[in-house]
Amino acid sequence: MEVHSTKAMAARAVDLCVALLHEQPSIESVSRVLRAYGELGAPGTGDLGLGEDDVRAMRAAAARLREVLGAATPGDASALLNRLLAESARPPRLTDHGGTTTWHVHVDSSDEAPWGEWFLASSAMALAVLLADHQRVPGGLCASASCGRPFLDLGGGSPRRYCSARCATRERVAAHRARTT
Repeated sequence: MEVHSTKAMAARAVDLCVALLHEQPSIESVSRVLRAYGELGAPGTGDLGLGEDDVRAMRAAAARLREVLGAATPGDASALLNRLLAESARPPRLTDHGGTTTWHVHVDSSDEAPWGEWFLASSAMALAVLLADHQRVPGGLCASASCGRPFLDLGGGSPRRYCSARCATRERVAAHRARTT
């Protein structure tokens, strides 16, 4: 059985933001990310019931979550998260989805909540818990001008600036070339 951790929910949020905002989102690409994080779909069929309207709603939610990850300070991120939670979250409730998962907390309206509602509420909650735990914005936006993808950053030390080693290397090489020419 899949265990639902706050870190996994935040990682899912970031991966969905990338799929929805930095790639060509489709029912298939979004479903692939959801399945990678344990969403099983209808028993026997695996159908997630995801439609084009759901992808559009999730894309709108992703744009709002991206603002949180791009916040300059924990105070800015907390203000954004408080607004998202006030608008989208419902009273917390425990669910095991009829015994198909481990017990975990949901802050959406029901186990059958629309995908966009579920994505925004659960992701905002996960990011809020991580901000409280680490006392810093739990991610960022890649500093590479040609990228800008969101990333999760839960490490100690200085905050990350790039989404990947590839972007960091590309920027270092470009800076070196600019200095030597």
